[in-house]
Amino acid sequence: VFNCSPEMDYQSLGNIFKGLAASGSWGCFDEFNRLIPEVLSVCTVQFKAVCDGTTSYDHDSPTHYIMIEGDQINLDPTCGAFITMNPGYLGRSELPEGLKALFRPMTVMVPDLVLICENMLMAEGYVAARSLASKFYGLYSLLRDLLSKQAHYDWGLRAVKSVLVVAGHLKRAEPDLPEEQLLMRALRDFNIPKIVQQDEVVFFGLLNDLFPDVNPPRVFDVSLARCIVKAAEDAALWPDEQFTLKVAQLDELLSIRHCVFVMGPAGAGKTTCWKMLSYALGINESQRKVRVCYLNPKVLPTEDLYGHITLQTREWKDGLLSSIMRDLGQIEDDKPKWIVLDGDLDANWIESMNSVDYRRQL
Repeated sequence: VFNCSPEMDYQSLGNIFKGLAASGSWGCFDEFNRLIPEVLSVCTVQFKAVCDGTTSYDHDSPTHYIMIEGDQINLDPTCGAFITMNPGYLGRSELPEGLKALFRPMTVMVPDLVLICENMLMAEGYVAARSLASKFYGLYSLLRDLLSKQAHYDWGLRAVKSVLVVAGHLKRAEPDLPEEQLLMRALRDFNIPKIVQQDEVVFFGLLNDLFPDVNPPRVFDVSLARCIVKAAEDAALWPDEQFTLKVAQLDELLSIRHCVFVMGPAGAGKTTCWKMLSYALGINESQRKVRVCYLNPKVLPTEDLYGHITLQTREWKDGLLSSIMRDLGQIEDDKPKWIVLDGDLDANWIESMNSVDYRRQL
């Protein structure tokens, strides 16, 4: 899978097509229309050479050569290319007509979330998976319709999957508890951190309607809670109950996700929240002191942030984020290592994080 970005040039793309054609591999170009129009027009010529070669392939001939960017490639006819795209987003290009003709369009249906929930709950060990799956889907459908429209709300398949994984952890930790309580706890404790204050009444109302008379106590790390209070006091801050809860919720989210957004208006306490958590984790276990690197992603162009290929030599040059990531990856211990990207969110730099997060590599 290749996550396309505006920084990719026609030579990088040509090298990928050469590799796919020679090895017979399948390649998926994710967010293909993020490439700039100039690159897309050259891509038409490159991929047409592969398509024409595959069409005229003679199975009786031991070798079959095609030309891509002046290089002769021995074609393996099992090669293939797929593209995914979201039209109408910021920073997207229109595909040239010649390129559209080389790909067969395919529309996909909205997945059946009830069936997916049911199967995942079964896989996590839930016996009453069918009834719980319909409740889960009912809640998320109502939340999508009734809550205010916030940029960070997501009630789709990925959000569903992460809550189901948490529900599985809770089931294995306390197998004797009723399944309804376990699912309700997962839905409550891992959605509350992202619900804005004005929507809390609706959220809890829906939760109580679907799970009447079910209110399992919140499970929290007592020693970490004490350390959060101590961390706040050491920093000359008042350990307000709501603030310490937010810090504890951040820790819970970090245990199931390796990327977390801390969002809010200026002065809401976002920086203080993660700083108190890193300090509290160090107090709780002195051997697990958090190493933090932070930078503002908006002060650099994307190629200086992630790295780029030098046009003259075609050599890779690390960017600031990729060199930080590489340095942290070479430290041989299991202490927590955080990279804090402190700045405004926009599609231009956050989209490129997709390939880092999706494939765990740069």
